[in-house]
Amino acid sequence: MAIIGVGLLGGSLALAARERKLINTITGFGRNQDTLKRAQEKGVIDDWSADLREAVKDCDLVVLCSPVGTFMPRLKEMKSALKPGSIVTDVGSVKGDLVSQIENEMPEGATFVGAHPIAGSEKSGLDAAFKELFEGARCIVTPTDKTPIEAQDRMVKFWDALGMEVICMDPDEHDRVLGAVSHLPHVVAFALMNAVAKVTTKNYDDVLCFSGGGLRDITRIASSDPVMWRDISISNRKQVLTLIDEFQVQMDALKNMIDRKEAVRLEEAFAAANKNRIKLAKVDE
Repeated sequence: MAIIGVGLLGGSLALAARERKLINTITGFGRNQDTLKRAQEKGVIDDWSADLREAVKDCDLVVLCSPVGTFMPRLKEMKSALKPGSIVTDVGSVKGDLVSQIENEMPEGATFVGAHPIAGSEKSGLDAAFKELFEGARCIVTPTDKTPIEAQDRMVKFWDALGMEVICMDPDEHDRVLGAVSHLPHVVAFALMNAVAKVTTKNYDDVLCFSGGGLRDITRIASSDPVMWRDISISNRKQVLTLIDEFQVQMDALKNMIDRKEAVRLEEAFAAANKNRIKLAKVDE
């Protein structure tokens, strides 16, 4: 197996696959050779290469774990070295049009099967990787009508063997779902953090020192990797923009209720949100 991008997800995948004896040899590829050397020293990968074609040439499975914006350039660079029968998959948070682009770029004899393990952390990088990251989490596999059933089954079994609940979903539906439950919340957290950071008073140029647990809780994910979320937001921009508009409708409604002192309607809106939050809390119970 070749891991393209040995960070939080790539490193955790390597550790989990090794722990469960799913893979014999793991080769790493990435931008930072010092990181690859440390990954080898820590036993995350068996070997590494600064040459992408060299890294993938003998691999049955290649996993794209770098930011989604790098997927197409990486594929174009490595496709001539992919061996017949190999499968390329990914851990990206965006599918939709990207899956179609990748499928059209795949060389004859190799197959792409999109996947999105819904597991992660606001932390990033190799040092944040741990083998239990995927256990008990969901993984969405996104086959298309071009996906051979054998390749689909193989990837479903792979993620299942890592202790994940595997769900197959249309790539476009995936982007709508994940846009709502992940991409929009991150965009909102980034925006909220920036908005509050710019608040000043006559005596204070920075009010963040007065923040309590509430601001920390709601903006925790604003600590996430900016490069990764830049790529996700742009790659899934159609859904993200639609969802921002839908969110703005809610914000405008609350703004009008507050402006008009519509206490009953405002309380009802907050109560509805409270019920939805309770429902969310029960999802993983």
